[in-house]
Amino acid sequence: MAKTKENISNEPIEKQLWKSADKLRKNIDAAEYKHVVLGLIFLKYISDAFEELYAKLKSEKGEYAGSDPEDKDEYKAENVFFVPEVARWTYLQSKAKLPTIGKDVDNAMDAIEKDNPSLKDVLPKVFARGNLDPTNLGGLIDLIGNIALGNAKARSADVLGHVFEYFLGEFALAEGKKGGQFYTPRSVVELLVEILEPYKGRVFDPCCGSGGMFVQSEKFVAEHKGKISDISIIGQESNQTTWRLAKMNLAIRGIDSSQVKWNNEGSFLNDAHKDLKADFVIANPPFNDSDWSGDLLRKDGRWKYGVPPVGNANYAWIQHFLYHLSPSGTAGFVLAKGSLTSKTSGEGDIRKALIEARLVDCIVNLPGKLFLNTQIPACLWFLSRNKANGGSRNRTNEILFIDARNEGHLINRRTKELSQDDIKKIASTYHEWRKFKGKYEDVKGFCFSANIERVKELDYVLTPGRYVGLPDEEDDFDFKERFSSLKAEFEAQLKEEERLNKAILQNLKRVKI
Repeated sequence: MAKTKENISNEPIEKQLWKSADKLRKNIDAAEYKHVVLGLIFLKYISDAFEELYAKLKSEKGEYAGSDPEDKDEYKAENVFFVPEVARWTYLQSKAKLPTIGKDVDNAMDAIEKDNPSLKDVLPKVFARGNLDPTNLGGLIDLIGNIALGNAKARSADVLGHVFEYFLGEFALAEGKKGGQFYTPRSVVELLVEILEPYKGRVFDPCCGSGGMFVQSEKFVAEHKGKISDISIIGQESNQTTWRLAKMNLAIRGIDSSQVKWNNEGSFLNDAHKDLKADFVIANPPFNDSDWSGDLLRKDGRWKYGVPPVGNANYAWIQHFLYHLSPSGTAGFVLAKGSLTSKTSGEGDIRKALIEARLVDCIVNLPGKLFLNTQIPACLWFLSRNKANGGSRNRTNEILFIDARNEGHLINRRTKELSQDDIKKIASTYHEWRKFKGKYEDVKGFCFSANIERVKELDYVLTPGRYVGLPDEEDDFDFKERFSSLKAEFEAQLKEEERLNKAILQNLKRVKI
């Protein structure tokens, strides 16, 4: 028994916190409970940052001489959220045992939004609901309040930011398919960022979920001794609840999220950043989305390489990403693996045009079971506007294919993740291939650098297995992917018939008149 207790005490703090918080959940669904827990973690973070600066202002020492600790401008000047008295953690913790604690926390969230316009409509007000027991809420407040943070704001941001990120992943796992709608598995995000290396410039994600791509980009810069101020974050999200998570996720990391926009129409119908030309695009759009309003966008200016089918948004996303890339920009994104072979409704012609335009830089075949919301096989696309140099060797007539299906390990019966070694292996293969005097070599069954003529011979199919030496039948056929593709094709045909019928009826009405 002593051994078990020792193992528990040696667990990372985020795991201990998760287990304790999950016990307090009782009968609340994970999808709802995540806003309770993540909202409190965020509240603890901004309260800690406020209290630290408050103490300095109150001391009136050095540069803080003559300061007013209740002056909101003092906090704005140091990029710290002002926290009114009724929202400070010490105040709430003193009320944690009272039956009215839920209402107190909701009032705290309202007060914070009132004093900090950038948080307007972002914070959850779900704490006074009848299904959340006040005793359990009080226990949760005590639990989060007891995190050993030290006094420094940086320490607070680091610990609570890590806990926030960990909890996002755990809630996504707990929600399963629904969780995947707001969360891209961390190992996939890390791989995208490690390959793209966004050291400096504008990083854009037009379907940003809870902001994981942005957080990882900032981490990458920090870990490689770069300046966080050298990159700017720009994004868009159509789900307001998810957008709120993103805003909190970024704020807890001290990342400026003023250019992360929400509208319920989404990036295709209401592009919030129409004039943006980004240095990096990093994204995980919905797979095989048939409900993207493609019938309203037949003549859109973004479709330079071909009009995408109404029933599948894959090639609409690709061209949306390209539209927003600067002349030397690069993009890395997740798509369903069917995008590599599909010829449905002109998709094959669009893929051919992209290849002929020398935009496709690298394709990575991912292992199965990485994603929570789908079992459809996935791949990574990497596009480059400037393959001729851009700080690397001329790769204009080459495409790198990596088959990583044998990488990764199970973290439970249904879910895999890539290890740090897996990520390093894949990313370093790409970087060595790009270097002027890199140590890249083709490895049978894993990677192959193909010239464009070889891709033409294979009818512009981009499935890595065709190039690295895996059997076609092993690489290409997947029942669920094929079913999804056929379903999208069928829906596209139905929409087209519906459009034609409407046009015929309108013409008949005109004739009668």
